[in-house]
Order: sequence, then C-alpha cells, then structure tokens
Amino acid sequence: MKYIVAVIQPDKLEAVMEALEEAEIHLITVSDVMGRGRQKGVAEVYRSHVEPGNLLRKVKIEIAVNEQFVGATLDAIKIGAHTGNIGDGKIFILDLQECIRIRTGETGGLAIG
Repeated sequence: MKYIVAVIQPDKLEAVMEALEEAEIHLITVSDVMGRGRQKGVAEVYRSHVEPGNLLRKVKIEIAVNEQFVGATLDAIKIGAHTGNIGDGKIFILDLQECIRIRTGETGGLAIG
C-alpha cells in the first residue's frame, strides 16, 4: 500500500481529477494549501490576481492506493498537472503501513477500497 501526496497548481485540479477518473482512481482527499518552492520571491498571476512570491496558493491531493494502482495514479497526476513551467508541483510517495475502515473494521488493502 502507498500513500501518494501531490501538491499542484489550483487551476490544474480539474485536469488531474479527470485523469484520475479515467484511471479509475476515485478515492481522494483534496485540500487548499499555501507554500513555496523554487519560484520564491516571484509573483505569480492566478485568476487575474497577483500572488506574492513568499507563499502561493496550491492544492494538495492525498490518495491511498494498493500497489497495482500506484503507476496509474502517478501517470494521471503527472499528465493532469503538467504545464512545463516552474511551479507545476511535486508528488511524494510514502509507504502506507496500515489502513483501517472505521465502519467495518476492515484493514489493509481491503480498507482502501
């Protein structure tokens, strides 16, 4: 089991969601976050609003998947989030030690879905 965390540009969320849906990845969590990377100190225009360079609006996507879905999940995020410009984001892949479905008590891969 893997826990995949991606930080992407907010305007690419819809494209990533569509790519994940096509890859039959349905169980995700999305959060609005702020952060900075290599573009620090550079103002960025987002929806006609200039964001200061110290912290920029981003979207964090979190997905727990079984091993057989890791490649498809990564491909979908990379395709959906790619612009070729600085600030496209990052993907982190973590080992998921355990997952427990609260409602049924199922554990491991069964609990992920």
